[in-house]
Amino acid sequence: MDLLLSTQNRERAKQSAFRARIITLGTVTANSEEFGGKVPIPAPADLGDLVGLEQSFLDPVAMIDGKAFKAGKAYKDSKLCNMVISRELHRRFHDTTGLVCSTVYPGCVADTALFRDTPLAFQRIFPWFQKNITKGYVSQALAGERVAQVVVDDDFATSGVHWSWGNRQRPGRPAFAQKLAAKATQESLGIRLWALSEKLTGLTA
Repeated sequence: MDLLLSTQNRERAKQSAFRARIITLGTVTANSEEFGGKVPIPAPADLGDLVGLEQSFLDPVAMIDGKAFKAGKAYKDSKLCNMVISRELHRRFHDTTGLVCSTVYPGCVADTALFRDTPLAFQRIFPWFQKNITKGYVSQALAGERVAQVVVDDDFATSGVHWSWGNRQRPGRPAFAQKLAAKATQESLGIRLWALSEKLTGLTA
């Protein structure tokens, strides 16, 4: 009985010490500190001056930088926005509430429905390329496990960081806090992106 109570007390203490977390998916292709973020196809992630967001994406505006639509770049830009907003969440709430805000890149899950609108040849070649050439491929199951780790494990309780297992997969490699490009950590950009997002979603006038 004493052992049972001791175990229960430890579990209660562990639960009370846990801080709520907001974990957002980022990507290597939105981080120009990494090789994947420098690939110019169709273009690197770039939010520009947020003119597209400032104009509320009203037709014909389709990109956050106000330029012509490029599907691959739109994906990268959206992930960069996720990473910028996560940093802004950290800046606004971590010190006052203890809320842990971070992003994670679990690896390249190259065989999901994400690529359903790409040419069939790409859908077949891309997973093979990631598995055999870049070595960046991870399975959907492993990606899910990694995201779950970042959500609950004590090792990922640091706020304001971007967790990664690296652009190239290595068996047994531990996660680490990946350095982010200046465009993802610029405080003034985060403040402005937050304010424009509030306006676009009707949270502010």
